[in-house]
Amino acid sequence: MRQYTVPDIPHSVWQKPSHFIAFGFGAGALPFAPGTFGTLIAIPFYLTLQSLSVTTYLLILSSLVIGSIALCQKVSQEIHIEDHQGMCLDEIIGYLVTLINAPRGFIWMALGFLFFRLFDIWKPWPIRWVDHTIHGGLGMILDDVLAGIVSFILLQLLAGFVL
Repeated sequence: MRQYTVPDIPHSVWQKPSHFIAFGFGAGALPFAPGTFGTLIAIPFYLTLQSLSVTTYLLILSSLVIGSIALCQKVSQEIHIEDHQGMCLDEIIGYLVTLINAPRGFIWMALGFLFFRLFDIWKPWPIRWVDHTIHGGLGMILDDVLAGIVSFILLQLLAGFVL
C-alpha cells in the first residue's frame, strides 16, 4: 500500500523542468489539495486540444500517457519517493481522458472535473486495485487513466441523455 503522508516538496521542482512538469507544472507544490489543483492545471491543456479531431486528440493523449509514465518513473527515482503526493501530472492526464470527445462548454468541463475528482479520490475497483498493485510510473498514471475512463463514460452517457 502506498503512503500518502505529505512529504516535503523537493527543491528540484523549481530547478529541473522534468520535476516541474511531474509536479503538475508547480501545482503539486501547494501544501493542500495538489490533485485538485493539478486537475485545474489540465483545463488550459484541454482548451488547447478540444478543437482537434478525436483521432488527433487520441494520438496526442496516447503520446502524453506514454511520456508521463516514463517521466513519473524517472522523477520518482530521482527524488527517492514513489508516487509523491505532489506529483500530479497523472491528474492532468486523467482529466484529459475524461474529456475525450466531450461536448463543448463550461458545464461539461465542470462535470468532467467533478466526475474525475470523485473517481480519483474514491478509487472504486479496479482503480483501487491498480493504485495498490501496480507501482512505478505505470501505476501512477494508470489509476488516473482508469478514473478518467470511468468519468468519460459517465460524461458521455449524461451527454447522450441531455443532448
